[in-house]
Amino acid sequence: MGYTRRMLVPLSLIALALASTPTHTPEPVADALQEAPSAQAVADPEIQPRLREIPSKDGLIMTVDLYVPNKHRETPMIVLFHQAGWSRGEYREIAPQLCRMGYNCMAVDLRSGKEVNGVLNETARRAREGELGTEYADALPDMEAALRYARKQLTQGPVIAWGSSYSSALVLQLAGTQPKLMDGVLSFAPGEYFPDKPEDWIQSAARTIACPTFVTSAKAEHERWKAIFEAIPHAKKTAFVPETKGQHGSRALWKRFEDSPAYWKAVQTFLRAHFAPKPSMVPQPQKPAKAPADKQ
Repeated sequence: MGYTRRMLVPLSLIALALASTPTHTPEPVADALQEAPSAQAVADPEIQPRLREIPSKDGLIMTVDLYVPNKHRETPMIVLFHQAGWSRGEYREIAPQLCRMGYNCMAVDLRSGKEVNGVLNETARRAREGELGTEYADALPDMEAALRYARKQLTQGPVIAWGSSYSSALVLQLAGTQPKLMDGVLSFAPGEYFPDKPEDWIQSAARTIACPTFVTSAKAEHERWKAIFEAIPHAKKTAFVPETKGQHGSRALWKRFEDSPAYWKAVQTFLRAHFAPKPSMVPQPQKPAKAPADKQ
């Protein structure tokens, strides 16, 4: 395990921060929604998603995007969950890049969300129409069902849970309480975002995580999840704190952000260390066809 870099903070500043910090940390939803219209991800024309509908644990129909260009039956499957106020559209740029690294992906619309990158959250729309709960923790049955679906229907290889902001906290909660759902976790900007839950709800679950775990965030958000990360007992855990300002959630990997390559390098290093695809699973670049020789 280890941090990509260490941060030394004077004790006086830590005490001041703890005294002024609320028990539950609100997710920076307003900031995310404010940036959404201009923060457009770059879609990949070569790897397009296939739309599918699957049932949640309580029967609510969830809309998902499948990115499955890699046909080997043991190709690792990464299940992608979005941040607050958003949709599966958060991964229109990220998922194709993961596919090029040798993985398949499923991006899920959770019932707590709205829209991003021009992609409407259809699961949230159905939940509102059915007068179902749409708070953060209400998405847990969706996430559990999606991970079970991936395990049973989409791969005979590893299933990796990937969360962004509130869903990054929930993937840690599921990893600690239902370890058979996943073989690994990537968590982008987790925190104790749930005012109706115990103040250490995520940290308590983290104490029983038994799979490789990667945690990151924007630089200023590190203190929100430091205690959660330290509670994880598994030796194969990695924390990445960027040297730059960074970004909240999985959008840190979008090309429009100058520091996205640093995040990608950290993600790739973690995935290769614990879930490296077999060479036969990694797509090879197509060689240009040779022009036919001119006949004499």
